[in-house]
Amino acid sequence: MTVYVALLHSIILGAGRRVVMSELRATAERIGCRAPRTLVATGNLVFDADHGSAAEVEKALEQAFAEDFGKPVDIIARTAQDWLALDAGNPFRAASDAEAQNIVVRVMRAPLADDIPSTLQHRGSGGEQIRLVNGDLWIHFPGKPSESKLLSALTTKRLGPGTFRNWNRVRGLTDMIKA
Repeated sequence: MTVYVALLHSIILGAGRRVVMSELRATAERIGCRAPRTLVATGNLVFDADHGSAAEVEKALEQAFAEDFGKPVDIIARTAQDWLALDAGNPFRAASDAEAQNIVVRVMRAPLADDIPSTLQHRGSGGEQIRLVNGDLWIHFPGKPSESKLLSALTTKRLGPGTFRNWNRVRGLTDMIKA
């Protein structure tokens, strides 16, 4: 049995309708995930499963999600071991505690190319620090991430399937794995 982390790209189903975490846990249980638990109401799921790989988890969860919620959504999965490596790879650890909301990682389904940080840097609004660690894109925003001009370049269309989590969420999921 393997512990997995699964991240939904979006929990918004339509105007005024969001994914309820108890329903997400029920969907995970329906496909054989054991002891599913969520971290806040933002599409973060930790569970045990016998699936063969993270890719199989993604496929099974995406199919079940579409069936249960009537909308396709990208779901990115990592084994607990891979998630702990992501946590340990934070290149902005020195600033992490004080600026957790301004440090984000785009957790990718497929690793990004090594040249991505240099191609994105010129799109920033000044001061963003961008690092690629094991194929995932880490960004330290000097102000509110939602106000950065860089966001328009960080889409699924441009980078492929992935989803953002701030440092607080990364640490919260790490704590859930270790509990």
